[in-house]
Amino acid sequence: MRKGAVSRKTSETAIEVAVDLDGSGKADVKTGVGFFDHMLDQLARHSLIDLTIRAEGDRHIDDHHTVEDVGIALGQALRQALGDKRGLARYADCLLPMDEALTRVAIDVSGRPYLVFRVEFPTHKIATFDVELVREFFQALAVNAGLTLHIDNLYGANSHHIAESCFKGVARALGAALAIDPRQASRVPSTKGAL
Repeated sequence: MRKGAVSRKTSETAIEVAVDLDGSGKADVKTGVGFFDHMLDQLARHSLIDLTIRAEGDRHIDDHHTVEDVGIALGQALRQALGDKRGLARYADCLLPMDEALTRVAIDVSGRPYLVFRVEFPTHKIATFDVELVREFFQALAVNAGLTLHIDNLYGANSHHIAESCFKGVARALGAALAIDPRQASRVPSTKGAL
């Protein structure tokens, strides 16, 4: 079973994350950050990864620590669930439309974390959510899951649609990259023999 669970407690946040890579896209998410919960629901639904997330943070300051630490814990849970990465498809990409917004995502489950984030938002906030936290979440996720992750918004006019196209695009690409390729059988998808 490709499952992972991580508990992260700091002086700023308390995070509990559980993932099932072979799920059906169920999300049970409560972070206290409404827009972020909506995006995490999309991440689960469109990747078909089951997510359970509970987060408490110092939101009287702002949402930064909560969002970033969820990204850290989720990345660690994904890495745990992947084990030695045998049989993985490894690479995937997605071109995701969301109304007027179009975002391109490419993923390599390489073990070499790197984020390229070429996304500009026309506003600083979506309701009360700071749009700069979208990048912070994906940076934490990529580093802690060991992903090479490229997110490139090609165009868009609405900040909500741009952010949602990023999350849905990552979801679709992540689900495909983490899928088991029956032709890989029990092999690690690398000529090095390890990722």
